[in-house]
Amino acid sequence: MLPAAPPPPPANAARGPLGLHRPFLRSPLAPLRLGQLLLGAACWATVAAHKYEGAAHFALFAAVLGWLLTLALAGLSLLGRWALVPLLGARWLLANAAHDLLLGAGLYAAAAGVMGHKAQRHSYCNLRGYSQPCLYRAYLAAAACAALAAALHLLAGLYCLARRARGHRDIV
Repeated sequence: MLPAAPPPPPANAARGPLGLHRPFLRSPLAPLRLGQLLLGAACWATVAAHKYEGAAHFALFAAVLGWLLTLALAGLSLLGRWALVPLLGARWLLANAAHDLLLGAGLYAAAAGVMGHKAQRHSYCNLRGYSQPCLYRAYLAAAACAALAAALHLLAGLYCLARRARGHRDIV
């Protein structure tokens, strides 16, 4: 007689039907991610829409890379599919904290510094009566967006670390 078949494995939540992860939407991390995405897009769109040279190429690279990584984290968190990410899915809270504190805040702070320096170098054309084309406002707007995005990444990273310190293992 053949042995009884083993019971089927429990359904994996990561392979279930695609839907929104509602606890993430109710967490403080969701509006922070939305703000990061909006400010990051504003930063790189401002830099890309105007003439850029020299170190502004790095600022554009940093803003786009930070935005794409944040979009990936937000999308995986929104869909509840972080278990599908190799190596990082089991440590999603720490992966989010590392992304926010090291990559997000670091890249956007560097971009803010570069664009702030470029704005300072072009501050002479902010005077009344200056009739030549001037990129001061564009550089200043990009620096402000990058600085605010860095601040939101810092807040999100601190939130993840606070959850970790309270013994939680997940972002929600």
